[in-house]
Amino acid sequence: MRGPCNDAHVDWDDLRYALAVARARTLSGAAEALGVSHTTVSRRLRTLEERLGARLFDATPEGFTPTAAGHDLVAVAERLEQETLSLEGRVLGRDERLTGALRVSAMELVFRAFREAFTSFTVRYPSVALTVTASDDEVSLTRREADVVLRLNNKPPEQLVGRRVGRMQFDAYAARSLVARVGEGAPLGAYPWIHWDERLGMSWLDAWLAEHAPGATVALRVDASAAAMHELIAAGVGVQFLACLEGDADPSLVRVGPMDPFASRDLWILTLPELRDTPRMRAFTDHMAERLRALLGACEG
Repeated sequence: MRGPCNDAHVDWDDLRYALAVARARTLSGAAEALGVSHTTVSRRLRTLEERLGARLFDATPEGFTPTAAGHDLVAVAERLEQETLSLEGRVLGRDERLTGALRVSAMELVFRAFREAFTSFTVRYPSVALTVTASDDEVSLTRREADVVLRLNNKPPEQLVGRRVGRMQFDAYAARSLVARVGEGAPLGAYPWIHWDERLGMSWLDAWLAEHAPGATVALRVDASAAAMHELIAAGVGVQFLACLEGDADPSLVRVGPMDPFASRDLWILTLPELRDTPRMRAFTDHMAERLRALLGACEG
């Protein structure tokens, strides 16, 4: 195969910049992914193009789009990235020390509900340098954006391995002040509801409301965190689903709907197959499974 990489020396660090621009479609997005400045990405990309004697990207209204030469280079970069990360995973998987870094990605709700489990892990294993990202954004374990994830999912990805540690139950909650205003025992359709921003694709709630709360009005649409949603419900803006572990702990809230079997999710601790037997991964998985199972009873009913 002939391509830009055949005609000039290009190292992996060069390719990382081109790959980041191809994925983010913007210089600022690539800079954020690489942890560098916008000007650094621009300079490195310009230097790479000059070295290769080829334009790699076209600036379009949709963002930076790879040229033919750019597609060739990005394909090479993706293969090298996969090989590098696979090698790193195999090496890490043979690490027998109960020390070192461990990056965890936990859904915001899960982190908020089980903060104690993370805290007790750091006390129990102080030699493990734990980094936790509390976010609902998807992360790539193969690209080492995290070593392990905690996710609510009834069907986890097949390429990951892990342990199901329990099931979290959700229910519809309202502020006690809102219940008093609407009337004790009122049907769900009589309440105002908080809905998600239409751009988030949460149309499942429309179907659920049509079946279980016919005639319900939407008081507010939001693109908000789990914490902000909780605050809106507590302020009496409307009804929404909360994890029972969180909703039942707030004395200002009350469940207003019958328990719905659909509103429950399995909680999983997941990682890559090559990482699951490292001492720090086993220690984290065992500790979290033990603590989460002890705490989950409150949110399963």
